[in-house]
Order: sequence, then C-alpha cells, then structure tokens
Amino acid sequence: MLQLQLLILGLCCALSSPLSTVSKSPSRLKNPAEASARVVGPKQALIYDTTLRDGTQGEGISMSVEDKLSVFDQLVKFGFDYVEGGWPGSNPKDKDFFARCASMEDTHRDKLVAFGSTRRKFTKVEDDKQVEALITSGARSVCLVGKASLSQVENILGATPEEGLLMISDTVSYLVSKNIKVFVDLEHYFDGYLESPDYASRLVEACCSSGASAIVLCDTNGGTLPWELETFTKTAVSHPSVVENKVTVGVHCHNDIGMAVANSLAAVKGGAGLVQGCVNGVGERTGNADIVSIIGTLALKMGTQLSEGVETENLTSLSRFVDEVLNRAPDQAQPYVGSAAFAHKGGLHVSAMEKDPTSYQHIDPALVGNVRRTVVSELSGRMNIVKRLQEIGVDGNEDEPDNKDWLNERATAILTRVKKLESIGYTFEGADASVKLMMLHATKRYCPPFRVLDYSATVWDQFIDSASRVLYKKKKTGGGTPGKWGVNAASDSLDEGERATARATVKVQSLYERDWIADDPEHDGSVEKIERLEVADGNGPVDALALALKRALVPSYPFLSKVQLTDYKVRILDNEAATEAATRVLIEFTETETNRKWNTVSVDRNVISASLNALVDGYEYALLEHETFCMLCPADYDEIDIGGWE
Repeated sequence: MLQLQLLILGLCCALSSPLSTVSKSPSRLKNPAEASARVVGPKQALIYDTTLRDGTQGEGISMSVEDKLSVFDQLVKFGFDYVEGGWPGSNPKDKDFFARCASMEDTHRDKLVAFGSTRRKFTKVEDDKQVEALITSGARSVCLVGKASLSQVENILGATPEEGLLMISDTVSYLVSKNIKVFVDLEHYFDGYLESPDYASRLVEACCSSGASAIVLCDTNGGTLPWELETFTKTAVSHPSVVENKVTVGVHCHNDIGMAVANSLAAVKGGAGLVQGCVNGVGERTGNADIVSIIGTLALKMGTQLSEGVETENLTSLSRFVDEVLNRAPDQAQPYVGSAAFAHKGGLHVSAMEKDPTSYQHIDPALVGNVRRTVVSELSGRMNIVKRLQEIGVDGNEDEPDNKDWLNERATAILTRVKKLESIGYTFEGADASVKLMMLHATKRYCPPFRVLDYSATVWDQFIDSASRVLYKKKKTGGGTPGKWGVNAASDSLDEGERATARATVKVQSLYERDWIADDPEHDGSVEKIERLEVADGNGPVDALALALKRALVPSYPFLSKVQLTDYKVRILDNEAATEAATRVLIEFTETETNRKWNTVSVDRNVISASLNALVDGYEYALLEHETFCMLCPADYDEIDIGGWE
C-alpha cells in the first residue's frame, strides 16, 4: 500500500527527464571592457540594453518611474554591461528616474547610460540645455545620437556636411572633458554608408578623434541585409582612426524586415564588440533586436565571451519578468525562452527524443532556464502520452505486475480520448492543467477533492441595451427635475436597479474540512462528505457561477481564496450551426501570491456548462499543485468510475 501511496501522491509533482547537454555554457570574462580597451567581436562582446529608452517607444509600451527602476535593477543583476535609462532632457519621468538613480551603489551607477542628442546646429555646446541636462543627470556614461546620413544632415537637420561633423565632435569632446564616457549612436549609418562612404568615414574619424569610447552603427530603418551589414561593419572596425584610438564598434538594429537578431550577430561576426537591443525585442514599429536571443546565441552558439555576471540560465526568468512589468503576454514561440521553444507535439519527435534528446532540440533548455514540454493533442503519438504520464509521476500501478504494459495500455486509452475530444473542438495545447487532470482521472483510485452535484444560473435585465436604441429617458435626478434623454446608453451611468443581474446556485460535495480534521484529536482517519449549497450574484452567469463555486469551496480549501480568474476566452467552433454550435471556453487562473498561472479548457454546446467545467478544472488543479492534498480514495469513499477510459 505504501508503494501506491507514494505513486499517487507523486502525481502532484511534474518531473523533468534529464537531457544531455547540447551546448555548454561558455567561459566568462571578469570584465571584457578591462580585458582590452577595445572590445572586438566575435571573441568578446559587451551587452548594452536599451529597453528603458528605445523599448518604450513601441506601441502599447509604457513604464512608470517605479517600473523603470525595477527593470533597471534586474538588468544590472543579470549582468548587462550597460543599461540605457532614458533621455533626461526630454520629459519629467526620465528626469525623476535619473535623480533616483543618483543615490544607488556604484555597481548600478557604473552601468547606467543617459541618452541624448548632440548640440543643436550653429549653437555652442556649452549653451545647449539638452547637453547640460545630460551632465546634470549624474550618469557616468552618455550615448549621443548623431546623423550619419549625408542627405538627412542636409534635408532633415538643414545643416551643412561640415556642421554635421562638428555637432558630433564638439559634443563628444565637451562631455569627455567632464569625465563622462561617451558612446555615439550613428543614426542611419548603413543607409548613409550606401549614400556616401566618404562621409561615413569622416563621421567615424570625428567620433574617434574627439574621444568617444564606442561608435554604434545603427540600422535605424531596419532594412539592411545581414551580409551587407557584416561587410560594412568590417570596414568600420578596420578604420585607421578606430584602430589607432582603440575604439569599440557597436551595432543597433531594428526588426523591420525580421533581421534584427541576424544583423546583430552578423555585426559581431564582422568585429563589433558591443551589441544594443531590447529585452523581448520591444521597440518602435516592429521592434528592436531581441537582446535575449542575441545573448543566447552569442554565448551558446558563437562561443563569444560575455561579462562574468551574464548567466544564460537566467534568460527565461528575465524575459518573463520584463513582460510582466510591461503587462505583455509572453510570446510562447520566442526563441530560447518561450513556453513553446522546447515543446514537442509530433509523436515521431517525442519517440526519437526518448532515444536521443538532441534529435529535435538544438540545446538543453536548462541552459537558458527553460524546460522541455511534451504537448498532448490529436497529433500526438502514444509516446507523447507516456512521457506526460511520467512527467506527472504516473509510472505504473502496484496492481499491474508489468508496469510498462500498464503504462502503454493507459497511454493508448488516453490518446484515444484526446483524439475524440479534439475532434469535437477541444484543444489541449494551451491548457496543461486540463491535460494533467485528464490523466489523473484516468488513474485508478485517484480521488478528486470535490464534486459539483448540481448547479443553476439565471439572468434578468430591466434594460435592453442595443446599438439601435441610442436614446432613452433617464430617471428624474431628484426634486421634481425632469429626466433627460441619454445619447449613449452604454456610456451613461445606470441606477443599480437598471443593471443586468445574474444569479447562480452551486451545490458541492467536498471530502472533508481541513480545520475540523486538524482540531479533532480523536479523528480515526475516515473521510467526511460535506455538502455545501451556495448562491452568488455576478455581472453575468459565468461570473456568478465562479463566485458561487469559490464560495462553496473556500471553507474546505482556504487556499482557493488566493486564486483569481485573469482571462476568459470563448470561441464558437461551428458558425454554421448558429446558436446550436459547440463552444470552446479557455480560462486562465492566477495564484495571487506567486503570480503563477495555469489554463483549463472545456467544450460544450451549452456555454454555461463549458464554463463551469473549465472552472472546476481550474480550482481542482490549484488544490493538486499547491495544497498538501491526499489524492488516494479512502476505503469508505466511493471509488471513481473510470469506465470508458480503458
């Protein structure tokens, strides 16, 4: 019996199978910048993050000062060599950010970079207020943006070619005289090089001779091809002024043709020793180069030496942290760190990887802090199911002498059920919680923590809100004042009595109440079946059901008070069936203390039933994952009927 108890209790844990290492973590430099005054790729590279400045120019991206401080702290701890904090002369938010950074420790201040422009045309640099703001920001490093395209100098700035050169050299010299390290972003460099290689060469010389520590070649329009960019970078790296003054060449790429990461790597291959980018590729238009993918490839594929603090094992957590602060849904297909980056769905793939983990994976996911996942779907083979059963701890059954045969038999039955369910509209790829519960329910003597015995939901409304009914008579506002005609019912505030109301009733049977068992010293181990009927009002039938179900469960399982519904999606699967169509419901749950999320799915022609099934799965999964809940059916409790599974 002990063996069975250990087996069933082990279902709560997701076990990861070991993988052989495909790529080894590279050696680290204590400080590449100190190892050589001039950092040259691909042997070495400095990582320069611009998420807090260029990244926030992306549509829908916004950060408060607190957000920026939080992300800045994480970027420094991760090991970035430089972190661009913003433009202190452009807005109060960035001014406040730099003011608060001034009191930080040197480990943070040494990596902080203020971004700004060169002096204005035909203006003395010491009289330029924007340049003065860079100095008063307290940043020890500054990145200046200067035009590298001759046509833009003349047509956009309205300056002469010579003035364009002086704007850069004067500003660099002035800041260097203030003991500030200066980087120069040569905007539109690659387009400018094609226009006039001679002017591009003079720009490079102006930067280097005036004291810049690095010149950054910018593919501002994001349209350069990798082989072109590598060639132009090599030319800049071998420029006599760059070599003589030991200046590091950097690269800054945009993703307008989907080449930002490839172009950044091509530049490093061409000798660039500094790479700029944004975490998760956020940024203006189609985004900046994804610094996460760049770090992963430099470290694990190109053998480039990065700073000692950069650990690729932290890439996934960094990526998800930044997405969380930016309130973005993580890209599941993002290279290296996406949830699908090492997810395997095809049965042949999973079978092959059991023999050789490198057969369908380019690296061990642990090297970037990610995990291998086996996806269950109608395209799965039996090995997918076996693998998932093993991952959740189902290795066999003590009643079956041959564990392998038992596992294969159960996997075949589950696979048959998956294919049947997906044929009617289920999809399990985004609902791992439902997959795990389906497998647990297919295991003999698994004991669900609760059952919904019955439920009902009703909706009533006192006001019909339709686009065709744009005018309505408001109630009197008091004191005999006549009511007024509303223009848009949806936007006007309605009295409480006029709002739509939903009410749900749920009857639940729980196995026991934890407090009662813990407080009863004479309890003999038998399980008490507790039934509880609860009613709740909500904004709609699903909201009311969720509230009633949670209200019925929390007395027995207080942990569920920490669980919230954070997303609810409904999809009609057969439009031609009209109101009789099957409906798929996908619900996302979040545990408030750890911010851990999980998803469940259900399909039914009754959208209310589909929603309740997904709700039940979500709460049951929460108890299995987070509570010390015994899932063995006790002798005096009805054993679960698993008919139809075998």
